[in-house]
Amino acid sequence: MERDTFENEHRQFRSLVREFISREVTPRHDAWEKAGIVPRELFAAAAKHGVLGFNMPEEFGGGGVLDFRFNAVVAEELSAARASGPGFTLHNDIIAPYLLGLADDEQKARWLPPFAAGEEIWAIGMTEPGTGSDLKGIRTAAVRDGDDWLVSGAKTFISNGINADRVIVVARTDPSPDVGSKAFSLLVVERGMDGFSRGRNLDKIGMKAQDTAELYFDNVRVPSANLLGEENKAFYQLMRNLPEERMSIAVSAVAAARSVFDETLAYVKSRTAFGQPIGTFQNSRFVLAELDTELDIAQVYVDRCLAALTEGKLTAVEAAKAKWWTTELQQRTVNSCLQLHGGYGYMTEYPVGKAFTDARIQTIYGGTTEIMKEIVGRNLGI
Repeated sequence: MERDTFENEHRQFRSLVREFISREVTPRHDAWEKAGIVPRELFAAAAKHGVLGFNMPEEFGGGGVLDFRFNAVVAEELSAARASGPGFTLHNDIIAPYLLGLADDEQKARWLPPFAAGEEIWAIGMTEPGTGSDLKGIRTAAVRDGDDWLVSGAKTFISNGINADRVIVVARTDPSPDVGSKAFSLLVVERGMDGFSRGRNLDKIGMKAQDTAELYFDNVRVPSANLLGEENKAFYQLMRNLPEERMSIAVSAVAAARSVFDETLAYVKSRTAFGQPIGTFQNSRFVLAELDTELDIAQVYVDRCLAALTEGKLTAVEAAKAKWWTTELQQRTVNSCLQLHGGYGYMTEYPVGKAFTDARIQTIYGGTTEIMKEIVGRNLGI
């Protein structure tokens, strides 16, 4: 389907990203899956080729390009290549907006150059062992000690958690019982700070090359210079940035689903049963016709949301709609495509098997499908 979302510069960038992934990522990704982590050097290589840090200001070594369509290109190409290990979209789509929108001049001078160069890897710590979608239930606490903060608590399911040099930690900085959403702040915890430790690299059912960790904070002394944004305003800062994160997931979902669909279409044309290609059976045609239609429709909506995001007009409700619908569609697509592969779909050497397990997280992180429907439903006044 023809897409008018992207211009020539985006199409040229896509060729660059695709070539980088083909050369630097795809040949090594199986090894990274077995290791459970990508090498740190990959981030620097991506930055050198403009795949990472392009949205950082030029004065700090970035590309100076604030156009989310470039972010979308990276997300789509990684998804199409089944490259679930590199945490590039976490850097470009999730961490970057916090640094650009909240860091003061001193922090930008300190943090942005190594971020743009891929020399330092970042993560963000929201989810806790006992708190997922309910951010107001966060228990990690930070208390004042002179000019510093003492941070104590734990985070889990943190992407880039093993590799991370710096972690944006959501912490409760006002212990008062009645302050509600005004209780939280963002503090940047750094590798090597006393009391900061990492647990195991979590063993997931999919996205195995993406390091995902438990993080522990035992009276970690964080200087006040590492407070990101205003004190006790983290909840509002999180709510402001979550729509962009959800759009990143929606973009990836459609691209990944379309990639699986295309592979399956080729498979059913070559695989035979009862003396004919399995794609010629009416059931196969109907299944693929339905998926092809739904994917086209989903792409149109996502592209409309991309245009709105580029213009600064995307609403939280529109992002929630895009996130839940596309990720559920991705689930249906990979499940149906695996079924069309028969027993071969259950084998790990077939790409559809990896797509099946990698896709399962999509309806969970970034806000579950149920939470997205809550956002949409409340907007309806019910």
